[in-house]
Amino acid sequence: MEYLKEVEGKRIHDLFKNMCRRIRVPGAVIVGCGPSGLAASACLKERGIPSLILERTNCIASLWQLKTYDRLRLHLPKHFCELPLMSFPPNFPTYPTKQQFLAYLEAYRKKFGIEPVFNSTVVSADFDHRLKLWRVKTLGLKQEECEYVSEWLIVATGENAEEVVPDIEGMKDFEGPIVHTSSYKSGELFRGKKVLVVGCGNSGMEVCLDLCNYNARPSIVVRDSVHVLPQEMLGRSTFGFSMWLLKWFPLCLVDQILLIISHFLIGDTSQFGLHRPKLGPIQLKNATGKTPVLDVGTLAKIRTGEIKVCRGIKRLMHHHHVEFIDGRTENFDAIILATGYKSNVPSWLKESRMFSEKDGLPVKSFPNGWKGENGLYAVGFTKRGLLGSSIDAIRIAHDIHLHSQPTISSFQ
Repeated sequence: MEYLKEVEGKRIHDLFKNMCRRIRVPGAVIVGCGPSGLAASACLKERGIPSLILERTNCIASLWQLKTYDRLRLHLPKHFCELPLMSFPPNFPTYPTKQQFLAYLEAYRKKFGIEPVFNSTVVSADFDHRLKLWRVKTLGLKQEECEYVSEWLIVATGENAEEVVPDIEGMKDFEGPIVHTSSYKSGELFRGKKVLVVGCGNSGMEVCLDLCNYNARPSIVVRDSVHVLPQEMLGRSTFGFSMWLLKWFPLCLVDQILLIISHFLIGDTSQFGLHRPKLGPIQLKNATGKTPVLDVGTLAKIRTGEIKVCRGIKRLMHHHHVEFIDGRTENFDAIILATGYKSNVPSWLKESRMFSEKDGLPVKSFPNGWKGENGLYAVGFTKRGLLGSSIDAIRIAHDIHLHSQPTISSFQ
């Protein structure tokens, strides 16, 4: 009798387990619970369309929560970074802190009743042409498998899903720590140490400034040309000022105006080893996605010599030695890689012509990269930050709403 109960219990357990492996979602499946995924879910909900967010970590906005440094603030004024349908609290500063931004995102999640499925890593997503539905397969913390089936799939994993770690000759020989900025929280661990920061984007520049504040001795590798602009011009944010200029003048003229004002405010950056590209800052951003550095105080430290500018690295060696391409050799206690992130879409999205296999970004550039075939969408791949995510989310919700009425009503 006990044996029969045990067999019956196992049969029921296996049946329940099999039933849980496939879940029909009466709406859209959204992959990624960063700001872009939250925005897409909120915009859909406003249209009366349900959605389910799948998130591989245990929290919303995992890049912000788990992989950013403590002193981080929004680099653009808050009104350019709001998600659709909800403004920042009026008492927030112009450039909210990391903690304030995360509080805003959590309030946004609660307002729209968004309940993601956490610890659910998408391993594949492909379109079933027979059923005309997307099949999204996931793995949980205990490697449990699940499949979500939906008419619409929204890719919201973003441009910054995986760390980019360069293959520098001699990395295994260098005897000090080598860490990516995703693991860097503050300069506390580097007090009094010589630190080489590889990468001169906004993160690399700001990490150098943070290291100075903890009495470390940072140097920064500037391998390529870079545009450094003041964060504000003529009493306005540089970004807002450039957007205003673009309403009245052609892009090439706006770039010239920005460079003239920058030269007046911060001088000739080439004298510090920061050579400007031939293309203007906005032209370069549109062509390559390379964002200009908005200076928050780093340039002053470079002027005084508290931050040294180095040429590209040739190789790393034993005993903390670093050899640069100009032949100079110097010792460093640690290396921080401010080398950015990349998309991981090609690793799990199957049979899609929407995304490039090379870089994991939409093949079509902004503003046409948000919609693919067979109910496939992308949000947060515009190279325009949170403003681009909001534009995408609104468009996607509108488009799905146009085609959703028969589908949604059939599940009510």
